[in-house]
Amino acid sequence: MKKILIIFFLNFVVNNFNFSYAEETKLQLEIYKNLRCLICQGQSIADSNSDFAQTVKLVVKDKIEEGKTKEEIYDFLISKYGEWIVYKPKLNKHNILLWSFPYFILIFGGIIIFILIKKRKNQRLN
Repeated sequence: MKKILIIFFLNFVVNNFNFSYAEETKLQLEIYKNLRCLICQGQSIADSNSDFAQTVKLVVKDKIEEGKTKEEIYDFLISKYGEWIVYKPKLNKHNILLWSFPYFILIFGGIIIFILIKKRKNQRLN
């Protein structure tokens, strides 16, 4: 009976350690892919091997080990390097037009297409 309890306990400890390690690694990779390497043009730090990317990877790993959330890590890096470091910047008053412009164009284009189709139908009926 004791052997079975020990086996279950060890299995529980090993599985929980692997699960938390996998979650931590998944979080690191997700953060790495959303951070731009300031040295390499158009590469994330996940894809870059520059010294800057390696340093940022270490900083992210340290922050995760400190128990920081993804948003706290992004805020820290944005305060140091500016919003350019993040591929998906936050919506704020400075970039609201950038975020909303595609929707305005889509709605405007839809209205124009609707008007053109309606005019063609009216011309065919006359």
